[in-house]
Amino acid sequence: MIELPPLVDHHCHGVVRGELGIAAFETYLTESDAPAAPGTTFFDTQTGFAVRRWCPPLLGLEPHCPPAGYLARRRELGVYETTRRLLRGSGIGTYLVDTGLPGDLTTPAELAAAGGGAEREIVRLERLAEGVAGACGSAGALVEGIAEAVHAAARTAAGFKSIAAYRHGLSLAPEPPAPGEVRHAAGAWLEARGAGRPRLGDPVLLRHLLWTAVATGLPLQLHTGFGDPDLRLDHADPALLTDFVRATAGTGTDLVLLHCYPYHRQAAYLANVYPHVYADVGLALGHVGARASAVLAEFLELAPFGKLLFSTDAYGLPELHVTGAETFRGAVREVLGGWVADGAWSAADARRVAAMVAADNARRLYRLP
Repeated sequence: MIELPPLVDHHCHGVVRGELGIAAFETYLTESDAPAAPGTTFFDTQTGFAVRRWCPPLLGLEPHCPPAGYLARRRELGVYETTRRLLRGSGIGTYLVDTGLPGDLTTPAELAAAGGGAEREIVRLERLAEGVAGACGSAGALVEGIAEAVHAAARTAAGFKSIAAYRHGLSLAPEPPAPGEVRHAAGAWLEARGAGRPRLGDPVLLRHLLWTAVATGLPLQLHTGFGDPDLRLDHADPALLTDFVRATAGTGTDLVLLHCYPYHRQAAYLANVYPHVYADVGLALGHVGARASAVLAEFLELAPFGKLLFSTDAYGLPELHVTGAETFRGAVREVLGGWVADGAWSAADARRVAAMVAADNARRLYRLP
């Protein structure tokens, strides 16, 4: 057996505070923004099966119980008790929470309190800039306000995150934009906001945000790979970041490639050849469920073991913290345990690498106690 320390979930989100019916619950089992096709259900996915395997026992039910019975037990216990039982049964000890998603979600402090663990915030750059823009009337004020907001956030945040993959794609010019370019783009965005288009998608401003975050020295998380239909998957290949990766070498800021799947081998390559690049095994393992060991093994083909990080990317449902953690643990034991059994690895090395990916790498990277 490979025992793991309390996990550091280095990228997750809050969970919903209200009761959920079966239709609302299902929407959190998928990255789709549409209901399941007629005659089908999102419970019939690897994620849905993983929820039914790992979560019922934490609520006093048998594994694999039907969805209706599981949700009835959830309602019987209530939202707070359900969340508390699931999070405390997940084996996660520290939550780094991306607070950039809308909705009635728990705060980082509320999430950690329910889970009996610690928390830190990950600040989403685009959401931060959109908040600043709402209080600015000129391009100059907007540019100055963004710089002040990023550096103020850096005093307490564990790191920053960008969703440039959603807003433009990762094929961005790698160098910092010139000040004149930034002011012109800021003015154009303020005009667009006045016309009812508040979302930040200008590539010049996205680059400016990235480089402003790089200047703080905190880890910068970058969404890569699959997500909801708001992105083009082919625009989210981490290999598209190669020039930006080269440009940021030597700045003292580490880049963390989130999610990665199905481009996880490209992400592992980048982590292999660039010292300041890390890769994240989260989201992918939770969504592939029983195939998690195959995906983890592919991550481990090239990525240095000190450069891989566990996360769940759980959003909305505490169940996703559980399934992310359990599929990770199972994959680690199957893959590393298999290599020990084959004689390729020693048992001591397997235990050490498992602890690194589960928690130690994140503690070092984000300077956690």
